[in-house]
Amino acid sequence: MKQDSIGSLNELEENLSNPTSGVVETLGRLDSDVLILGAGGKMGPSLSRMVRRGMDQAGVNRRVIGVSRFSSDKTRQQLEHWGIETIVCDLLNQNEVASLPEISHVIYMAGFKFGSSANPAMTWAMNCHTPALVSARFRNSRLVAFSSGNVYGLVNATTDGSVETDAPSPVGEYAITILGRERIFEYFSRRFQIPMALLRLNYATELRYGVLVDLARQIHQGKVIDLSMGYVNVIWQADANANAIQMLEQVSTPPEVINIAGSQILKVRDTCEQLAECMGKSVRFSGHEATDALLSNAGKCISSFGNPQHESDLMIRWTANWVLQGGEHSSKPTHFSNREGKF
Repeated sequence: MKQDSIGSLNELEENLSNPTSGVVETLGRLDSDVLILGAGGKMGPSLSRMVRRGMDQAGVNRRVIGVSRFSSDKTRQQLEHWGIETIVCDLLNQNEVASLPEISHVIYMAGFKFGSSANPAMTWAMNCHTPALVSARFRNSRLVAFSSGNVYGLVNATTDGSVETDAPSPVGEYAITILGRERIFEYFSRRFQIPMALLRLNYATELRYGVLVDLARQIHQGKVIDLSMGYVNVIWQADANANAIQMLEQVSTPPEVINIAGSQILKVRDTCEQLAECMGKSVRFSGHEATDALLSNAGKCISSFGNPQHESDLMIRWTANWVLQGGEHSSKPTHFSNREGKF
């Protein structure tokens, strides 16, 4: 039985980077080091550390290399403390990308979302040009690339969510560029026969960031909850990390596409009431649930790797306790309730 709460950043970091048996087995079978592009982002540090810990538990002596601009030197130092080599690199700089080491297994986590509406040119460059540079450089590698469930658009909330074979219907410039990212990766996968996987993620959550944190903080601050986006998928970040690492063995040409999402579709109203009860607060709502929402069906992922280890009730309790205790937060709301795709 999992603990009722996480009380410190150290406990949280341990949880988010704790490798599953499937991760350890996968890493034990790989025949090379692992390179992680975008290792300094929200998920990058915990995924990089999970790879490091998984290799150590598998008894394999290989390198884990994290690549990022590293705007925060603290993040770089933390990764190195965990035994992860780091390289400072601007992934929009062709010469810097060309200088990266030849590694057979690459995880691509780079992207530009928050601020995309105010800076569309950077959004297109980062989300579409960078994949071309990376694909050309690592044409001899196996590549797992993060995408987003935003490529699907809104679907009827009475369904089980979008499946991988559904036609994309992105809403807003960010989502369109994410589909562009997929198309660029697919082009190079076909052209150079690069084995790839594209991971359509929504929404990863932990205690400093995510949909549940957004809702819990609003409730704690006495704010009114907008119900217009009335349904949501969430997956604990450690489970998303584990799935991504295991996908290194399920790459193909053209790319394998898979949804990385929680096993349940949560109703925002019910989730808020659970959070409020855990925090001893009341909750107020405005508006009504629309008949559609951004939802992904995780059936394919669950068939491959089993159910996530962290179910919604546990995530809700942990989040409520963390917010109630004044735990650290990223100050970056997800804007998941935005129905126009503006970030």
